[in-house]
Amino acid sequence: MVSPAPFDALPATLAWQQEGLYLLDQTRLPQAIVVERVSGVEDVWRWIHELRVRGAPAIGVAAAYGLCVAMQPLRHFSTQDFQSQLVQQASFLDSARPTAVNLSWSLKRMLAAAQRSATQDPEAVYEVLVAQAMKIHAEDQALCAGIGAHGVSLITPGCGVLTHCNAGALATTGIGTATAPIYMAHQQGIPFRVFADETRPLLQGSRLTAFELQRAGVDVTLITDSMAASIMSQGLVNLVIVGTDRVAANGDFANKIGTLSVAIAARYFGIPFYVACPSSTLDLLTANGSDIVIEERQDHEVTHLAGQPTAPADIKVRNPAFDVTPHDLVTGFITERGIVEQPFDQNFTTLFSSGGGAL
Repeated sequence: MVSPAPFDALPATLAWQQEGLYLLDQTRLPQAIVVERVSGVEDVWRWIHELRVRGAPAIGVAAAYGLCVAMQPLRHFSTQDFQSQLVQQASFLDSARPTAVNLSWSLKRMLAAAQRSATQDPEAVYEVLVAQAMKIHAEDQALCAGIGAHGVSLITPGCGVLTHCNAGALATTGIGTATAPIYMAHQQGIPFRVFADETRPLLQGSRLTAFELQRAGVDVTLITDSMAASIMSQGLVNLVIVGTDRVAANGDFANKIGTLSVAIAARYFGIPFYVACPSSTLDLLTANGSDIVIEERQDHEVTHLAGQPTAPADIKVRNPAFDVTPHDLVTGFITERGIVEQPFDQNFTTLFSSGGGAL
């Protein structure tokens, strides 16, 4: 079992224990902390699709273990049937959500590990899959720590940091991406404050980011999405750090809907805007943001709140889960290898040419 949450106050996003995958149901937060063992690959797919486990790094790790869950009962199959099912189950898991590159990245790594196996015996290949999933899990924790180490210097005494959605420990298996510098600065005793956007329509900022930062003892203030520009205008924000689900080669990036508005406001008020990006979320095969597929989700997420209708019946709805922020609004990308500045296309290639990431 890979080590759980980075702070005792925070629940672990997921755990692999006694040949079983345990997931924290994030749709129940902050009212209840519920951890369940998923019993089959269909359950893993559903948990990812329904955002019960979410955040690009976390769903990548969950999918890797999910493939182990899928293949666990098939170890008695013939080699040919096992290999055929392995490809089919990986494709099935990859269909759970389209935007976050970590999902397909981790599954491709799992398939590649199986193909490199010295033997094609199903029992042995299954053990290879488990070992690879655990490696991806450990790497995610290390990536978060690296982002924190390189980004912590951006947080200075007395500064205000604004973040959008949840790119925290709950979106990863480590200390988060956008929150990694925040947690490290807090551990170092640096006095600063965080403003967390609520993040409509599913409120990941209020349900998750505010929840985990408060439990970790960070000075956090919850604001509505529409307050961000006003808070900036008052001089209360000195730095913006957000996460990302996919970064294109030119530095355009997809993140939770509303990120683009924050970036535009930050540019207007002259506030540095940084994106926390582990190499597993970097997609140099996607040229620019126009090539990123944006997930459209169900109408009821917009028309209902806590199960209660908040809009007229049969109203037309748009519900893109993400927006794309152009690279020229980005000050830099905080990666586990350092902070990447413009020109992003050249500097991404230089920094990551030795491997790593969805290159």
